[in-house]
Amino acid sequence: MDVLESEYRERFEATVLPHLDAAFNLARWLLRNPADAQDVSQEAFLRAYRFFPGFRAGNARAWLLQIVRNCCYTFLQKQNVFEDVGEIEDAALPVEKHTPESLALANADRARLASALQDLPAGFREILVLRELEGCSYKEIAAITGRPIGTVMSALARARQQLRNSLAQPRQVEARREL
Repeated sequence: MDVLESEYRERFEATVLPHLDAAFNLARWLLRNPADAQDVSQEAFLRAYRFFPGFRAGNARAWLLQIVRNCCYTFLQKQNVFEDVGEIEDAALPVEKHTPESLALANADRARLASALQDLPAGFREILVLRELEGCSYKEIAAITGRPIGTVMSALARARQQLRNSLAQPRQVEARREL
């Protein structure tokens, strides 16, 4: 019996544990709290371990992220802060030499982006995190969220547009102040 449990654990560790960072990252963005994200990630890994015998060789990352997503929304429902996840091109600035000024500007841009991403509705935020931060394919996102690929693609386009609008708005206000 110990040999079987050892083989099971080794297979789980080889298949699922490499995606630990992706699981925590998704939980952190969905829950907006690192401590809660750690707790929910652990719960998701326990569930994944318990149900691993039912996993049939497929995309372990998508399978795990789906469990994480479900755990996050269950946690939010219990906390009464559940957000509706119904229907729902970044321009990279060239970085010059690393001067104190350029580093300060980069940090400010990073903070603005993180804030704008936090302000997006949960459905948009989850799709952007899965696509842009975790590098999931449309097919993987569809499997994780349980939505058709076409819906994922249109929601991603709308999420990008809303993020773009959110990031452009403060710059317009700053430009008016300078005049």
